[in-house]
Amino acid sequence: MHRRTALSVSAALLVAAPLLSACSGEVRPGTAAVVGGERITTSAVQAQVNAVRAAQNRSEQGATLIANTPQLERTKLGRMIQLRVLEQAADDAGISVTTKEIEDARAARQGKAAGDLEKLALLNRDPLAPGQIDEDLRFSLLLDKLNERYGEDKVYGPLSKAAQTLHIEVNPRFGAWDGERIGLGAVDTPWIVQRTRPAQPPVGA
Repeated sequence: MHRRTALSVSAALLVAAPLLSACSGEVRPGTAAVVGGERITTSAVQAQVNAVRAAQNRSEQGATLIANTPQLERTKLGRMIQLRVLEQAADDAGISVTTKEIEDARAARQGKAAGDLEKLALLNRDPLAPGQIDEDLRFSLLLDKLNERYGEDKVYGPLSKAAQTLHIEVNPRFGAWDGERIGLGAVDTPWIVQRTRPAQPPVGA
């Protein structure tokens, strides 16, 4: 797995600030987010969106699928950032995912699917184009391995630490990074909230 060098907060600030901002108060054109000093471009986000929309349009349920995913740009960017958080946390823990593991996971998912895997992928909360399925499997495998290493009730800590190390900045057009949920603004990210977020006591308790 590609290893990412952990940046100090001060170093990340020096690197990320000119990447995200063209000048004070202005977002550099073409930047959706900066994660660990690396840009996620708006064109990269749009490419993922376009691939999904093309697959949706080929579906008999295309109109419904498109109507049910109105914030696809935000969803895709949030997922791209979360993958980098997982990669950082896995790198910190010495965890990796092999091509063979992804192939085996794909075969297992195909075996469980009661239909065409690529068609079913469009029905996900985060819909997937055919070319995005393997990356989603890698995402799931990394998260599963981190859960195995730390326990589902404790993995939030390493994920939060990894996110802080990466010093994530997001173009306001897409919202803002939410360090509490380890997700992008109002984008629904149940993979963190439901599986790894420590239980919170009721307000006033």
